[in-house]
Amino acid sequence: MTESPTMDLFDRLAAEGAEDWRRYVDHAFVRGMGDGSLAQAAFRHYLAQDYLFLIHFARAYALAVYKGRNLADMRASLGGLKAILDVEMDLHVSLCAGWGLSADELERTPEAKATMAYTRYVLETGLRGDLLDLYVALAPCVIGYAEIGRTLAAAPGALAEGNPYRAWIAEYSGEEYQRVAAAARETLNRLAADSLTPARFPRLLTIFRQASRLEADFWEMGLTLGT
Repeated sequence: MTESPTMDLFDRLAAEGAEDWRRYVDHAFVRGMGDGSLAQAAFRHYLAQDYLFLIHFARAYALAVYKGRNLADMRASLGGLKAILDVEMDLHVSLCAGWGLSADELERTPEAKATMAYTRYVLETGLRGDLLDLYVALAPCVIGYAEIGRTLAAAPGALAEGNPYRAWIAEYSGEEYQRVAAAARETLNRLAADSLTPARFPRLLTIFRQASRLEADFWEMGLTLGT
């Protein structure tokens, strides 16, 4: 594959790490949300862990603000931080309330091993690397949820009244979250244009593939512990 910095970095990473990427975005948990067959106990467990997950991802974006090399970097990362704190977490609390989970209950939930493994990996990657490393570690979640949301929303019946997961699908397929993912993709490309080299791409691919595997583990955690 040609390693031109003008190419979309996310698409390159997803193509080179296709096996890990597919296992994540086409996981049984995801398919179960799409057709409504997912056990509701699995979804409740996932929701609680995802709330804790978002708290740590907000910290990762705060780290990205600190690591910004200029004001453009800092503003882009601040946008990601605000999207989590002011948009996604509010939507998440509302979604959880519909499943009988209060904000206080969510914050008291013990972290599952899969939650700890994924969030600490992202934070460690950001601490030891630069801003591009951190954004690549964040990409499977931020951009992947947008792809999953779009894919599920296009499936017959996914947004039907009878699907208990239609609110989740509507949230991540909606225009507001799609804009968040598009902004993350643009920032990733801008950072790559400035500092990506042919020698560096394999290292970024390793980060991307590991984060994708940890995403799949997060779905699997919902399936396993939720039942």
